[in-house]
Amino acid sequence: MLRHPKYGYGSNMNPCIDCHALMLREAGRVMEKEGGDFLFTGEVLGQRPMSQNKSALRVVEKESGYEGRILRPLSAKLLPETIPEREGKVAREKLLNIRGRSRKRQMELAKTYHIRDYLSPAGGCLLTEPIFSRRLRDLFQQRGSFGIRDIELLKVGRHLRLSADVKVIVGRHAEDNEKISRMAAPGDDLLRVKGYPGPLLLIPSGGGLEDVKRAASLCIRYSDAPKDEAVTVIWTRDGREQEVQAQSCPRSLPPELMI
Repeated sequence: MLRHPKYGYGSNMNPCIDCHALMLREAGRVMEKEGGDFLFTGEVLGQRPMSQNKSALRVVEKESGYEGRILRPLSAKLLPETIPEREGKVAREKLLNIRGRSRKRQMELAKTYHIRDYLSPAGGCLLTEPIFSRRLRDLFQQRGSFGIRDIELLKVGRHLRLSADVKVIVGRHAEDNEKISRMAAPGDDLLRVKGYPGPLLLIPSGGGLEDVKRAASLCIRYSDAPKDEAVTVIWTRDGREQEVQAQSCPRSLPPELMI
């Protein structure tokens, strides 16, 4: 679905229409298993220009396989009557007619029902973010197959591509370093500068000696080590440690390195 969305992407790698249809298709299977009669969502007509206009909502319903059984209570009076309404399981007169991007009426409803703790309005989907989308596109282009760890790594650190086969991930702060350490797997290379505060650098699936040396210069570049002299970098693979001597690469990195 994400590689080849039938209805295309939004501004980045977000296939919103295909994604909504997939979620409702999966929810529909649960509904049938549990003996439910219909699905409902918190969608609002016009809140998202691409995926929540009338045409998109119809497409999502059709593609889900549960046409007529998807109720959108917040905007139901602006949409065609659903099967549960016709069957008298839902009172249409109690449904709402909210439209557009404003959350004012939803906030008024929350106040009416004494709901004080709710999330702030936000996109929330990483696929709408330019940097994450660029990294995901790179992963699709360079790897025929990948796992959940590869996706999780896209959320961490700085990503730089040394070649078609070799990418490095450089921690930006202590939290990144901790995540990289936790997600490291057998066969990966981990680099850190000896004797100076700095990042943990990961080469997923490892690299050759020249790749490690280049990665070491990047590791120094983002550390507190001197930039004008050779520095020792600790290189770890499968629990074995080696020392590599390297010097920082230039502060101005070629733009094509950055993912």
